[in-house]
Amino acid sequence: MRYFVLATDYDGTLATDGRVSDETIEALKRLRLSGRKLILVTGRELEDLQRAFPELDLFDCVVAENGALLYSPASRQEKALGSKPPEEFIKALRDRKVDPLSVGRVIVATWHPNETTVLQTIRELGLELQVIFNKGAVMILPSGINKAAGLTAALDEMKLSPHNVVGVGDAENDHAFLELCECSVAVANALPMVKERVDFVTQNSRGAGVVELIEQLLDSDLAEVDTQREKHNILLGTREDGSVVNMRAYGSSLLLAGTSGGGKSTLATAILERIAEQNYQFCIIDPEGDYENFEGAVILGDANRAPRIQEILDLLEQPHQNIIINLLGIALADRPAFFAELLPQLQELRARTGRPHWIVVDEAHHLMPASWNPASLTLPQELDCMMFITVHPDQVAPAALSLVDAIITVGLSPEKNIEQFCSIVNHCPPQLAPQELEPGEAIAWFRESETEPFRFRITPGHTERRRHVRKYAQGQLGEDKSFYFVGPLGKLNLRAQNLILFTQIAEGVDDETWLYHLKQGDYSRWFQEAIKDDSLAEEAQKIEKTANGSASESRAAIKAAIEQRYTLPA
Repeated sequence: MRYFVLATDYDGTLATDGRVSDETIEALKRLRLSGRKLILVTGRELEDLQRAFPELDLFDCVVAENGALLYSPASRQEKALGSKPPEEFIKALRDRKVDPLSVGRVIVATWHPNETTVLQTIRELGLELQVIFNKGAVMILPSGINKAAGLTAALDEMKLSPHNVVGVGDAENDHAFLELCECSVAVANALPMVKERVDFVTQNSRGAGVVELIEQLLDSDLAEVDTQREKHNILLGTREDGSVVNMRAYGSSLLLAGTSGGGKSTLATAILERIAEQNYQFCIIDPEGDYENFEGAVILGDANRAPRIQEILDLLEQPHQNIIINLLGIALADRPAFFAELLPQLQELRARTGRPHWIVVDEAHHLMPASWNPASLTLPQELDCMMFITVHPDQVAPAALSLVDAIITVGLSPEKNIEQFCSIVNHCPPQLAPQELEPGEAIAWFRESETEPFRFRITPGHTERRRHVRKYAQGQLGEDKSFYFVGPLGKLNLRAQNLILFTQIAEGVDDETWLYHLKQGDYSRWFQEAIKDDSLAEEAQKIEKTANGSASESRAAIKAAIEQRYTLPA
C-alpha cells in the first residue's frame, strides 16, 4: 500500500453547505477499516467545526484554523502552532467596524470586502501577519502558518510522511497543503486554478467526489493515477536523441549490475541523491562501507561495531531520517543471516507506514546469494522500491531477482547481464547484440514494458560522491580488499589496508618488487576494484603504461595521483 493517509478540506470538499452526507460518512468509515488514517484540514475554528460535524471522531487528527491549531479527537488535546494576534490589533478592527469578526485560538477571520481595512490596520500597527483568502473568507494568521504547515506538523506527530498522503480540496487556501501531498486531488466543483494544479479531478462534486476518491483508493491505491504522473520521477539520463530517461519514484524495483569501474557507483549515487532531494526516506544496506560520506543520512555500524536491528527500526520510525547500515563489523559469512533477520522487519514497518520508501542493497550477491535458502520465505510476491546493486547478478538469489522489473547494466559485456537475469527469472531475453559502452553510458531494460533495451548516457548527481577519504586513506580494508606487495618470487607478503600504508610500503619496497606489480597493472586494478576510484585507476593505468622501467618516477607519479584526491596525514 502506498497511500496511508487521506487529508481532506471540509467546506466545499467534504461538506455541502456545512453538512456531510451519510454516504460520505460511510465512505470515511470504510477507509478507516482499510487501515488508513484520516486528517481533516480546515479553515474553520474548532468549536464551529464540532457543532457542524458531530462525527469528528472519525478523524485521527484535525488541522483547524487554516493550519494554526492541531486537535486530536481521541485525546481531546489541542496544540496551537502560533500566537494569537495582539489584542491591540483585534480592538482596532472592532473600532473600525469590521464585521463579521471571529477570533479563534490563533486565527482572526472576517469576510470580503473587509480585507482592505485589515491590510491597512496591519501596516499601521507594524505587525508581521499574513492574510489568506478562501473564496469570500479573509483569514489573518501569523507569518508562515497555512494548511501545509499544519498538515506537516500533524504528520510529524503521527510519524508519517507527506509521500504517503492523498490530499483533496477545492479552494485557493488549499493550494499549499495539496502541493505538499504526494497525490493531489480536486473535487469537480473546485476553483479552476485549483483544478489546473492537481494530479487529477474527480467527476463528482463535494462529498460525492470524496466518496469517488475513497473508492479508487480502496480499489487500486490510485495505481491508475500514478502511471500518468511524472512530477516524482527519478532522472537516470538521456538517450541519443536527447529524450529523458526516468524511473518511477514508486512501483519499480531495480537491478543495477555491471563490472567494477563501469559506472555503477556514479549512477547509484545519482539516483540516491535524487531520491533524497525529493525527501523520500531511504535505507542503504552497505556491506563494504562504501557510502560512509553520503550526505543526509545517519550511519549505523562501523568496522568495530555491528549495527543493531532495533536501533535501525527506531531511527526509521522518524519519517525524515535516512540511514546507512554499515556491515563492516559483521563477518562476511554472517551478513546474509543479518539481512534475513532485518528485511522482514523493514517490510513490517512499510506495512504500517509505507516507509522506508527505498531500500538499497549494495553487494547484493553477498547479502542474498544464490544459495540463500530463506530468500523465498522472507521475500513477498511483490516488493516495490528496492534497488539491488551487484557485480554478479548470476550469484544473486533468484527469489530476489524475480521481484525486479527494471535492469540497468554498465561496464563490459552489458548484454550478458541481461541474458543472465532473464535465464534466472525464466523470462525470454530480448534480442541484444554485443555492446561496447562508452564511459558514462549504460543500457536499460524495463522488463514489463514493450520497449527493447536501449543505451543512454548517465546524468551524474549534482556533486559526484566524494571519495571515501577516511575509509580508504586511513581505514582498515578487509583482507580480501587489501593490496599485497609480494614481488616476482613471492618472497614478500606486505599488506596495505589503506592508501596511507600503500604509499608508505611503496616507498620502502625494492625497485624489483615495485616494478613487478607496476608492469602487471596491479596498482590500477586495486584502485578500481577495491578503492573504487575510477579516476585514480585511470591515471595509474597511464603511469603503468608510460613508466619506461623507472621505479622512482612511477612511484612519485602514483603517490602524487593519490595525494591529489585524498588528504593524507603529513
